[in-house]
Amino acid sequence: MLHTIIEKNSYQDSIVLMLLTNHLEAIDGVNSVSVMMGTPANKDIFKTAGLYTDEVETATPNDMVVVVDLEDASKIDELLETAKDYLEEQGKKSQNDTSEEHVKTWDKALEVGADTSVAIISVPGVHAAGEIKKALEADKHVFCFSDNVAIEDEKRLKDLAHEKGLLLMGPDCGTGIINGIPIAFANVIRKGNIGVVGASGTGIQEVTTIIHKLGAGVTQAIGTGGRDLKSAIDGVTFKDSVALMEKDPDVKVIVAISKPPAKEVRDDVLDLLRATSKPVVAIFLGEKPEAHEEGLYRAHTLEETAELAVELLKGNEIPTYEKTVDVPEIKLTDQQKYIKGYYSGGTLAYEAAMLINESLELGAESGAEGFIMKKDGYEVIDLGDDIYTQGRPHPMIDATKRKELMVEAGQDAETAAILLDIVLGYGSHDDMASELAPGIKKVLADAKADNREIAVIGTIVGTNEDPQDIEKQKEILTEAGAIICDSNAQAVRTALALVGKPVSEEVKPVKAKADTARTVPEIPKQLRDLLSARQFLNIGLASFTKAIMTHGGKAVQFDWRPVAGGNPELQKALDFLQKVSLKVEV
Repeated sequence: MLHTIIEKNSYQDSIVLMLLTNHLEAIDGVNSVSVMMGTPANKDIFKTAGLYTDEVETATPNDMVVVVDLEDASKIDELLETAKDYLEEQGKKSQNDTSEEHVKTWDKALEVGADTSVAIISVPGVHAAGEIKKALEADKHVFCFSDNVAIEDEKRLKDLAHEKGLLLMGPDCGTGIINGIPIAFANVIRKGNIGVVGASGTGIQEVTTIIHKLGAGVTQAIGTGGRDLKSAIDGVTFKDSVALMEKDPDVKVIVAISKPPAKEVRDDVLDLLRATSKPVVAIFLGEKPEAHEEGLYRAHTLEETAELAVELLKGNEIPTYEKTVDVPEIKLTDQQKYIKGYYSGGTLAYEAAMLINESLELGAESGAEGFIMKKDGYEVIDLGDDIYTQGRPHPMIDATKRKELMVEAGQDAETAAILLDIVLGYGSHDDMASELAPGIKKVLADAKADNREIAVIGTIVGTNEDPQDIEKQKEILTEAGAIICDSNAQAVRTALALVGKPVSEEVKPVKAKADTARTVPEIPKQLRDLLSARQFLNIGLASFTKAIMTHGGKAVQFDWRPVAGGNPELQKALDFLQKVSLKVEV
């Protein structure tokens, strides 16, 4: 039976509510539960999940809505008390995440945060464009974690940022490093002389963590948001960021990362990269370069990207060896041939699909419903796709769906190997290995009961300085029976070797750099100032302040709440009236 509780004017951010949903699902007698704000989009999610009631329709975007399926109505009081305690505890953690003042309005934020140069925005997507515009008009660079921003708004706001000599990182920018300080869902990376620009969140994380493991470091890692290299955006942030890396005296090697871009934007970006005075390593996932150019080195995998950057930083010759892996000592039946990948990182999923597709010559195309690749029994899924995260935490936080898919795949007599990633760092689960370990053990036990063996192969994206203990995470996964590799590319190659399709990276010759008429544009002082940023205005998720404060930065926390009852159109009208009023006063 469905029960609905509406807490009026009780705004909470979406990640806190997703984690609360998980917390409440653990209560005995709860069949299912969802906790969200009463926005129109969330009401649709309640309907999709089969948790919609007439009472839900009465909620406003400022109201917290709890819909629970349980048989014993007496459990409701326990559920509400549990929810109250959880939210109070999260509130205490939020207050402890920063030693700076918490503010509740834009006016106060700009007063207290007058010296902040970067605004970090993590508000519901329907409100994000308006908040980005306010930050840009206040002459702040913007790191926008929020997604679901219309691409037309993204283009308009990025053009505005460019005109003002500012950088708009995002929307839907999940990670970054500014002046050595990790931002949002980020790993702790040694500070060094490599500068990274990436239209890819977990791509940045994989490359920078491997750079760290190889003993080098990163001074800046600028995320652009995944749509920046689409035709509609034309690489505005990407190209400004490359120019910034060129002018940064601390950057000796530039790394450029992107999922498949629009061809004309890719060609324009390559011309710009050729014009830099510093060595560049570039990867456009999905492309298999046949040669390097002098000063512009083209990688095939994220692992190769990191290795090339480190060797160039050291002044060494670029690596010319072929990659090999050990074949797992696992005996497959004649039926077992399929590889299945269940990823929390979209770029890592794309890399896995690319390597499997190339090696097995599947000719597979991206599928629907989160499938990066689906052909016969081969499949690679990005569990961070919107279809899996509507009303639920991201798979870097919640392992529920991944364990379900793993067990199902393990019971398929034709499955040979299951691929996984574990992404550490700020924002990720405190102990994902322990969450996944029971699922891994069940996969192996089910196969054994069916007189089969099966491989669970994973990689850990993280460093020895991340909040989680990377060695302990590896130990837990290994004890559960997983094979842990040093990179995602190695994990995929190991799975391919197991099914009799070993692959290695081909040695690429170095050719003369192609001619280009491009020059790297000069950058305004305000953009250059981003390189030394240490003070941030955090608008939304209070947890983002922890990494900033831990790593020597300062943060003013803006405890954002939607105004005008959460109605975006009314909010725009109020903003307009306020501007008119200010002009009249002047």
